[in-house]
Amino acid sequence: MADLDPAEKLKELASTMASVEAVLDLDAKNTEIAELREQSADPELWNDQAHAQAVTRKLANLESIVNKVGAIRQRLEDAGVLFELADAEGDADARAEADRELEALRADIGELEVRTLLNGPYDEREALVTINAQAGGVDAADWTQMLQRMYLRWAEQHGYSTDVYETSYAEEAGIKSTTFAVKASYAYGTLRGEHGTHRLVRISPFDNQNRRQTSFAGVDVVPVVEQSDHVEIDESELRIDVYRSSGPGGQGVNTTDSAVRITHLPTGVVAACQNERSQLQNKATAMGMLQAKLLERKRQEEAAELQELRGEGTSSWGTQIRNYVLHPYQSVKDTRTGMETGNTGGVLEGDIDPFIDAEIRWMRSQEKDG
Repeated sequence: MADLDPAEKLKELASTMASVEAVLDLDAKNTEIAELREQSADPELWNDQAHAQAVTRKLANLESIVNKVGAIRQRLEDAGVLFELADAEGDADARAEADRELEALRADIGELEVRTLLNGPYDEREALVTINAQAGGVDAADWTQMLQRMYLRWAEQHGYSTDVYETSYAEEAGIKSTTFAVKASYAYGTLRGEHGTHRLVRISPFDNQNRRQTSFAGVDVVPVVEQSDHVEIDESELRIDVYRSSGPGGQGVNTTDSAVRITHLPTGVVAACQNERSQLQNKATAMGMLQAKLLERKRQEEAAELQELRGEGTSSWGTQIRNYVLHPYQSVKDTRTGMETGNTGGVLEGDIDPFIDAEIRWMRSQEKDG
């Protein structure tokens, strides 16, 4: 594409855009938008707060996609005019501006193209993210907290709402585990490729001899359950513990035992919530988290059975997926896609979209080959 003139580049982008529009099925989306607007106008909708919020979030998401497609279409037309005027007047500044807009259009259309790949059964759901410290002692706990910040900053940059349900702080520094929700449509489809082990190599700030330390943290991403999901849970198979929420250094956050931890005894799956003052609210949230984790476990088991029937190997998504090296050089590299950058600071501040886009394309290619 680099050797093509601007008109040909715009023609190729317009062709890609037409393909994206066909997959997105804008007519169907506009029909759904009209239906959701009708629902949102019903004064009785808010009698069920959770359902009302789901309706308004879905409506906002669909309107955002349709509006974005329309805006990009208009920009493609405007870019063509901008190039013609710049060339006709020999205006170097206008030509440079047109070139920048062309690159911006390519990036935005590429982002939309990735969205069309999110067509899995749960991809449009919100996401529940759990991060656990693994090998590496205090450095692993610190690394877990760094990853939590990375994902929360990423969500903030995109305007996605988040809710931290549980954080278990380590004694010296960092956190042993955390669970938070990313409340945005397609959050699960977008983030599910982040599932796996993340490895950090750096000079340990906790080692008085300034030795290099390797530490690990595991990221788990599951879709948030909806009312239509069927997840059977026998209450006799649950252990429910209540305890006092705590902050950094073990200090008490709540003065009552309002935090709730639920363990599903047959599987060992655990869900905990401490962000509400009410024990009943924390229990309800933890139960929802447990259902989400059991739903994803069921999905993974079904996928494994299908792979076995096909004679395929097991999935490696739960293994080490990304290396973050801060010493002796600066690099973040994904072991599956090969995506790499030296901008480690940017990545740790939430600039992970290039990695996410690459892994979405990689996952789809793996599923297509399968």
